[in-house]
Amino acid sequence: MNGGAPDEFGLIAELFAPLAAGFPGALGLTDDAAFIPADPGYDTVATMDSMVAGVHFLPDDPPGSVARKLIRVNLSDLAAKGAEPRLLMLSAAFPKNVTHDWLHAFGAGLAEDVRAFGIHLIGGDTVSTPGPLTLTLTALGRVEAGRGLKRAGAKAGDTIWVSGSIGDGALGLRAIRGQLPGLSAAHGEFLAGRYRLPLPRVSLGSRLVGLAHGAMDVSDGLVQDLGHLCRASGLAAGIGAGRVPLSPAAAAALATDQSLLASVLAGGDDYEVLFTAPPKAAEDIARLSVELDVALTAIGSMVAGEAGKVTVTGPDGRELAVGQGGWRHFGGGP
Repeated sequence: MNGGAPDEFGLIAELFAPLAAGFPGALGLTDDAAFIPADPGYDTVATMDSMVAGVHFLPDDPPGSVARKLIRVNLSDLAAKGAEPRLLMLSAAFPKNVTHDWLHAFGAGLAEDVRAFGIHLIGGDTVSTPGPLTLTLTALGRVEAGRGLKRAGAKAGDTIWVSGSIGDGALGLRAIRGQLPGLSAAHGEFLAGRYRLPLPRVSLGSRLVGLAHGAMDVSDGLVQDLGHLCRASGLAAGIGAGRVPLSPAAAAALATDQSLLASVLAGGDDYEVLFTAPPKAAEDIARLSVELDVALTAIGSMVAGEAGKVTVTGPDGRELAVGQGGWRHFGGGP
């Protein structure tokens, strides 16, 4: 945007957050989901994400994987709230030249993940557009009333944890674009797969209720998303770059080019769960990791300080100039 217009988050705060002021479950639009009273004893958790061709996925990505990624990025938000996913609503703006075969492959991808995650599509809208393919999905889940996980729940002294591995999504996009010379074909294919088809940590999210203090998913980049969690909680954070978990493929990419560390720490599209918990919960978290067969790694601590500030240190203890990185729709992108 030109003319000094606010970035994505400034736009939300200026124009849209005031419209949510009368509904506590909207959390002032500072989070990526809302809590709606539902069945007795439960809150409904609602989240919505849009994907645009050329912005969130490549225009020539397989239609089935586009559909599945659309579902999974929304389920990742629900998982970070500790919610069980239940219902979906889809709004799709298809280009006028979309083919019958493309639509059927897209529908097959939707059906595959609807079955896999035990959820239901209950409505939506479809239109044609002269612009790029634009998809919006609303996902509804449920969590025990008052127990959902929020960004604002982190406490000073909490340990910062992250699931799975970080950096695969950002490196995957580079691999697809041929920007990782020297990386083996197998590692490149793994990273590309992680970009195109993330794995939402649905089984993990519900198990963090009562264990974690604050949580969100890593979609815009680890450093930027941790900054969001810090800001909502009124705290700062410190993490060690050497403690951030890497897949073998990401480690191999870094071994060939150490400058990729910024992409690992500040890139997006990982859709892992970032959460904080008191140090005394470490043993319970370790047991949960084994039980679910999901890596859970402690990467730093929440501290008192400038709200939203994230300090990244290298193995020598010196601060690394990683930057916030990540994606901002109205701030110029990564």
